Amino acid sequence: MTAPRITAWRLLLRMPSAVLSLAAVLFYLLLAAGSEGYSIYCEQRGIIPVYQRTDDTARYAPPSREHWMGTDYQGRDVLLRAAAGSATAVKVGVIASFIAVFIGVTLGAIAGFYGGKFDDWVVWAYSTFASMPTLLFILAFALLVSRNFLSDSMMDFAGVLGTILRAEPGMLAVYLAIGMTGWVTLCRVVRGETMRLRALPYVAAAKVAGVSSPVIILRHILPNVFHLVIIYFTLSFAGAVMLEVIVSYLGFGVQSAPSWGVMISDGQDRLWRGIWWEIAAATGFMFVLVLALNVLGDALRDALDPRHRQ
Repeated sequence: MTAPRITAWRLLLRMPSAVLSLAAVLFYLLLAAGSEGYSIYCEQRGIIPVYQRTDDTARYAPPSREHWMGTDYQGRDVLLRAAAGSATAVKVGVIASFIAVFIGVTLGAIAGFYGGKFDDWVVWAYSTFASMPTLLFILAFALLVSRNFLSDSMMDFAGVLGTILRAEPGMLAVYLAIGMTGWVTLCRVVRGETMRLRALPYVAAAKVAGVSSPVIILRHILPNVFHLVIIYFTLSFAGAVMLEVIVSYLGFGVQSAPSWGVMISDGQDRLWRGIWWEIAAATGFMFVLVLALNVLGDALRDALDPRHRQ
């Protein structure tokens, strides 16, 4: 690692809240990977996953030694379902954030470096997307995909992509919709930073030396905005998790896989009867992950941004 990266890493390790948040995020990533691997194993072997096993004799069982967070209306262990729901949340966060980062960095860097008509078009595009109600766009897109309202070729492509990502149609739509609406802020920031960097002497020297524009962008521009990408990815991850919970709660996202949004939706009707543990487990898991991501994002900003280090 270069000296600035080593310095940033040391600064991050000096923040107790950042270390705890990083540990929490890593725990969720490992939990999600384990849950996804276990799901694939059960699917290949024809086994019902433990978090999907029902027990009519143990419906609505309160927290106990056997079921630490009780059971739901089908007798399924709530704690195991909440833990398995981390796989859905992490997949949404990672995939949607990667899509948003790719679009935002690509458009922002090219528009900021070249300017001209392409820059005007990018400004128009992110201004248009910024004016759209994000949640309504995601719900509409999820409805189009999950109800087969798209053309046959697009539905075939969605089916192939869903198979690769192991995602239901509604969940695949959430991935794509969040990614396609989440790039605006990063695009603005990268565009502005690229416009500043292209005027610096070392970029002018590279142009005089005959270095091509794409090489300048890759070697001199993008490395200097990478800290912004890391910070944005972390914060976008948290936003994507919350959006997935909302969409699944409304019935447009996950249908069969464990999801915190579905658990909250299932548990709300029985909350008045004192059956609180399903909502508590789902919201607790979501709260810890989102809080850890936001704290980690703030810590990364302080550690990676040279202006904050000074």
